[in-house]
Amino acid sequence: MKLLVTAGPTREPIDPVRFISNRSSGKMGYAVAELARKRGHSVVLISGPVSIESPRGVKLIKVITAEEMFSAVKRNVNWCDALVMAAAVADWRPAKSSGKKIKKDQMPASLPLARNPDILMAVGPQKGKRIFVGFAAETGNLRAEALRKLRLKKLDMIVANDVGRPDAGFEVDTNRVAFYFAGGKHEQLPLMRKKQVAERIVKWLEKSNSFRR
Repeated sequence: MKLLVTAGPTREPIDPVRFISNRSSGKMGYAVAELARKRGHSVVLISGPVSIESPRGVKLIKVITAEEMFSAVKRNVNWCDALVMAAAVADWRPAKSSGKKIKKDQMPASLPLARNPDILMAVGPQKGKRIFVGFAAETGNLRAEALRKLRLKKLDMIVANDVGRPDAGFEVDTNRVAFYFAGGKHEQLPLMRKKQVAERIVKWLEKSNSFRR
């Protein structure tokens, strides 16, 4: 298979020193990319700023902002058999970014924001027979939010996890996730290492892709 994987956070600059971001470490997306490559697949990994070494044999495209990630996905989505959107893309960016550091006494008390593109929604028209997998990181109403995003974005599967738990989600090596599928089925996984979750995802992709050929 040809897999396009996104990982990590995006950084939305306020000025050259400050930015809006989130706690994503990129570990989940990198685990998917690494496992897929080990199983013989061709992988393009689009990554926001992380401190993880790129898996061997994977083509790495480094981006910083949500708009850069969006552009990279658009350029590569027609190449892939499956898109795994594991990145935690910032929903908002500063409406204006300063080219110079804003001095403390000149920083406004409120920061006007602009909405970033929803990448999965935007590339939806290019889906065709491709498999689209999304992620839902929530701190409440996990099932309802996962199902809402699954239907809204017309995904084949969504991986949902409660990032409010200390043993799962951001910045740790383990995850406790549930898989929700377009056909209505779901699977709750126990606490496991992110590499084990990645293996489940890749094996499901392999099975699903074989049916679509």
